[in-house]
Amino acid sequence: MPTVVVEPSAGGPTAITEGTRPRSSLVVLWVFVTTPFVALLAAVPVAWGGWLGWPDLIIALVWYVVTGLGVTVGFHRHFTHASFKAGRWLRVALAVAGSLAIQGQIIQWVADHRRHHAFSDLDGDPHSPWRFGASAGGLARGLLHAHVGWFFGRELSNRRRFAPDLLADRDISRVDRLFPVLVAVSLLGPALTGALVTWSWQGAVTAFFWAGLVRVGLLHHVTWAINSVCHVYGERPFALRQGDRAANFWPLAILSFGESWHNLHHSDPTCARHGVLRGQIDISARVIWLFERVGVARDVRWPKPERIASRRVRTDPEPTASDRVRTGPQG
Repeated sequence: MPTVVVEPSAGGPTAITEGTRPRSSLVVLWVFVTTPFVALLAAVPVAWGGWLGWPDLIIALVWYVVTGLGVTVGFHRHFTHASFKAGRWLRVALAVAGSLAIQGQIIQWVADHRRHHAFSDLDGDPHSPWRFGASAGGLARGLLHAHVGWFFGRELSNRRRFAPDLLADRDISRVDRLFPVLVAVSLLGPALTGALVTWSWQGAVTAFFWAGLVRVGLLHHVTWAINSVCHVYGERPFALRQGDRAANFWPLAILSFGESWHNLHHSDPTCARHGVLRGQIDISARVIWLFERVGVARDVRWPKPERIASRRVRTDPEPTASDRVRTGPQG
């Protein structure tokens, strides 16, 4: 069924949260957040000790790209914002790929993100870095909260309010329920691949470490940096609604597959391309373009010149070369 972006003012339940997260799930959450992070910290000494080979790098890169694009193209641009339409098999594939990133069940992920856009940097936003004020101490606390602290909060965004379309989709609900299985696949799949490629137990262990734990940890923190860093630091060339402070942070553009061009995204959330200015690489938009070219994606919401121009914050009376925007699928 098609994805529909539901605004908070739509009919249905009015509460923005639905109950609290069980304490048992918080324990599991701590394990799956802290373990990859510890592996990420240990990556340099482990590599220095010789426990990193080309098979590990290649397997980790493949898993990073597949799961990262599952989040950016699938969870975010397709399921949350309906930037393009896709057939059943592609929707399921994107839902599975995003789930393998181990960032939570798809329906809760979408509900949290739609809630974030509904109340961006205002009361109700689940992960605004400005929650504790603009003082140095408040902002430091807010950045930690926006980056990872909110994840351990016990309140759950109301899925019936923010993601009723996905709750009604049998395929996506099935993927949602299979999340524990997909977590196991995400961690054990690289180990199995490493064992088959190297035909050794050492290959399985190192692939589990690099393509399993380190890959998950890196992708976690790149994704969470969009919530934290990209709402504090960077440029804001496009107008936002009052209170919203989404900004572009170019150092994360490649690792985030274009998600760190966050200012345009908050200015025009359903746009399939986030990096619309010259030099802004947006890998996720290119993947959507490829899907469109081969006929598996349709009704892609590419940026239009007049729509982009209407959102541009002008500081000069006359346009310059830097004002040129990338529009359409290949612009």
